[in-house]
Amino acid sequence: MHRYFLHLAYDGTPFNGWQIQKNAPSVQETLNRALFHLCKEPINVVGCGRTDTGVHARNFYAHFDTITAIINPTLLVENLNNYLPKGILIYDLINVSQDAHARFDAISRTYKYYILREKDPFNQLYAHYYRGPLNIELMNTACEILIQHRDFTSFSKVKTDVKTFICEISEAKWTSEGNQLIFQISADRFLRNMVRAIVGTMLDIGKEKFSISDFNKIIESKNRSNAGYSVPAKGLFLENISYPSSLFPPEKQ
Repeated sequence: MHRYFLHLAYDGTPFNGWQIQKNAPSVQETLNRALFHLCKEPINVVGCGRTDTGVHARNFYAHFDTITAIINPTLLVENLNNYLPKGILIYDLINVSQDAHARFDAISRTYKYYILREKDPFNQLYAHYYRGPLNIELMNTACEILIQHRDFTSFSKVKTDVKTFICEISEAKWTSEGNQLIFQISADRFLRNMVRAIVGTMLDIGKEKFSISDFNKIIESKNRSNAGYSVPAKGLFLENISYPSSLFPPEKQ
């Protein structure tokens, strides 16, 4: 068997998330179909995570195995990009060791959430529009509180099949760029709906609906109903995945 990593990006708008769904299009199923067509053998790609319906990815990794070695990876990348719908882009195909794993070997993941502060007809499909006043300084203070915690049950979907709600957040911050407000967060792992629930709760802090003390209590309560609403998926992007440098050959590092 031969194992490969796919480095790709996708627009989540037309897909019901990464994972294969019954009677609904997914990124995983679309890639499986394309690789089967081009490699002439059944392929199952394993993603670095499971983005929800409508969530986008600028950098996403997935691995798959083939019985027959891929002689010309560059040509396969070109053929994949010609075959796949316009919402999926393949950057690279990387030959890795048989035990390399796109999900379990990831060290950290970084998401960004985009909020439009002014009406913008050219960006409305990829950002959440909110025009009201926001206390950004208070929202960044909430980021400092967020990093101090490890149990994020309060920001997870209630019915989700996970063994633990513990996440190690290494970075969380709000920045302004032009007419956009951007939330960036990095962690070793994320729970389902976690980033969107955090953003919605922090917007309530920015509106001064919640205080910093309230925010701390919300996290400590481990109760999703105490937190704020989940913002729409369209503004969320998986920005980056970090792996140990030893995972890839020197020319791909």
